[in-house]
Amino acid sequence: MLSGARLISFTLSPLLKQSNFLLRAMSSQSYKFLAVTKPREFVAQVTINRPEKRNALTLAIWDEIGQCFSALSTDPDCRAIVLDGAGKAFCAGIDLMDFAGGMLELKDGDIGRKALHIRQMVKRMQQSFTAIEQCPKPVIAAIHGPCVGAGVDLISGCDIRYCSSDAWFQIKEVDIGLAADVGTLQRIMRIVGNESAVRELIYSARQFFSDEAKELGLVSRVFPDREATLNASIELAATIAEKSPIAVQGSKVQLNYARDHSVADSLEYIATWNMSMLQSEDLTKAATAALQKTKATFSKL
Repeated sequence: MLSGARLISFTLSPLLKQSNFLLRAMSSQSYKFLAVTKPREFVAQVTINRPEKRNALTLAIWDEIGQCFSALSTDPDCRAIVLDGAGKAFCAGIDLMDFAGGMLELKDGDIGRKALHIRQMVKRMQQSFTAIEQCPKPVIAAIHGPCVGAGVDLISGCDIRYCSSDAWFQIKEVDIGLAADVGTLQRIMRIVGNESAVRELIYSARQFFSDEAKELGLVSRVFPDREATLNASIELAATIAEKSPIAVQGSKVQLNYARDHSVADSLEYIATWNMSMLQSEDLTKAATAALQKTKATFSKL
């Protein structure tokens, strides 16, 4: 059973981690490799915007992703997020030239110091994707074309995954001589739930396509093309954004907590959480709207 102090610590820890980033309103953010737009009220669309390189990820893009999702997590004008990629690919994985350049800087020097530098770099990359998972707003990945290597790590941190029929996936890391280290190995088993299939895909690094991704449960819906995928993702985000932000964001926090804790601990946590949240005005507004057959309007957080 969790003590009150531990419950408070778990609730605050994501926010404390986010304090390392510069938190500003979405409208004031400026990124080189991300395009952040507002297609619907309370919906943010984050587009990886490096189409000439099939949205391959550099360390600079990794940092921008962490900064962006940390900022959106506290933006009162954002209640749901759609993540997509510009051009012909969702994400072609890590930019190997950028990665190689970083490794060449470590060519000389003490092995212990080089190891610590690499560890710090990996942790920095991990935290950028974990910012998606820790963002209390639901994140919908709208995937088209290739989603390779780090792209799979990226979508593993999202709440919901839609894809187009031309989407294909590849957990590519073993082909470049490493074990995936920024989220896939830690998250995909809990998403898919088929250990045999997951191990096959990781060990062999084979491509798999949209129909298999849906069969495995990696994506929940498949659409004819990129436009249909993006439109459906935005519509879902808009539907979520109409709901009580207290209820939706509380649900995400609870789902993430329950995934990592026992049933008993999770029941204790939701009881402690809802002793406050059941007093929210959103409960009254939602109940009144249901009785009057109208649509409730909820205040910003």
